[in-house]
Amino acid sequence: MKIHELKITPEYFEAVRTRRKQFELRKDDRGYEVGDLVRLKEYENGDYTGREIGLYIIIYILRNCPEYGLQEGYCILGF
Repeated sequence: MKIHELKITPEYFEAVRTRRKQFELRKDDRGYEVGDLVRLKEYENGDYTGREIGLYIIIYILRNCPEYGLQEGYCILGF
């Protein structure tokens, strides 16, 4: 199990914080696995704001789905 600390812009930070958004579209370059944890750190104008949320457990990962528009090398993390 890993903890992935990820940058997120304020617009999406609020959507996740209020649980309106329970997924992240990310470049698949960190070895994400179901059961890993995600901490989201708000990032704006080239700097962290100091706000963070998580830890969210990754419960689903969508990969290898170009027929639905998901580009190679990207994944959708559900939490």
